[in-house]
Amino acid sequence: AVAYAKDRLQMRALSGPKAPDKPADPIIVHPDVRKMLLTARAYAEGGRALAIYTALLIDKELNHPDADVRKECADEVALLTPIVKAFMTDNGWIATSHCMQVYGGHGFIHEWGMEQYVRDARINMIYEGTNTIQSLDLLGRKVLGDNGAKLKKFGRKIAQFVEDEGISEEMQEFVNPLAELGDKVTKLTTEIGMKAFQNPDEVGAAAVDYLRVCGHLVFAYFFARMAKVALDKKDSGDKFYAAKLITARFYFAKLLPETAGLIRTCRAGLKPLMEMDEALF
Repeated sequence: AVAYAKDRLQMRALSGPKAPDKPADPIIVHPDVRKMLLTARAYAEGGRALAIYTALLIDKELNHPDADVRKECADEVALLTPIVKAFMTDNGWIATSHCMQVYGGHGFIHEWGMEQYVRDARINMIYEGTNTIQSLDLLGRKVLGDNGAKLKKFGRKIAQFVEDEGISEEMQEFVNPLAELGDKVTKLTTEIGMKAFQNPDEVGAAAVDYLRVCGHLVFAYFFARMAKVALDKKDSGDKFYAAKLITARFYFAKLLPETAGLIRTCRAGLKPLMEMDEALF
């Protein structure tokens, strides 16, 4: 999709021609095309970081000589597994759909190959018992099932990172929203738990959106960590680190704000879903 966006000529940039020697500008100059490409990139890089981190935890869970470390890693793997399965496959669907959109009508044609990527990404959301089941597992079993112990432990890891890096002026754009979202997740979890105590169906009403909020919290943590490394390397002139920092900034500015709406829908609870009688469907 990136290669196509650099090659495909269509329209002129709203601010004026960017390739005046050509009949039109490459579509990569258009803001929404860039948003789609950056979204796919951010979800790929965030997912890669989470997958590698989880794999490391599994290695420690299975092989570390200290039993306490093995138990700690097992607990963290249990918490992250439904996020790995559901959040990352949801994002894969979003990313491939965006990449198809970049192609325009060409993306739907079999010969380009994009339509097969989209089909493959869509089935991933159904594997492993569907992403709704993963969401119920996260909220019902992994979070509320132990009174939030696993989530609180991961939250302390985030809080320690925020404390360590909060003194850096350059890191403020990352650690401040990360800390804010961590506090919101803690409060939201308590609210849902109180509702679920009265009616367990409240878990089902909130679970899918709740998992996505938690997924963004985890991705934000890893993007903040990646931004820290990129900032430390900014004087190296390495384009890899420059691109990593820009991607992290894009994630925090354009993707993380999705959590505000998701938290609101979680709080809306069960009633809007169950109010309609079956006969009215």
